[in-house]
Amino acid sequence: MLLLIALSLVFSMYYYVDAFKSGLPPKPWAVVGLMLGPLALPMFGISKHVAWRKSVGFGNAQLSA
Repeated sequence: MLLLIALSLVFSMYYYVDAFKSGLPPKPWAVVGLMLGPLALPMFGISKHVAWRKSVGFGNAQLSA
């Protein structure tokens, strides 16, 4: 039980910092990380990608180095 609580806190901090770096609202993602833990990782990745595409534009191509 203690491991589950510690894992939830770790993922909550991870989502908060990564959302802040990605330009997403950090507090809702911290709550999602606290509630769902690692199960929210695919949803977080999709949300980051959608936010990035909104800022870059959907019709633009970008080359990654």
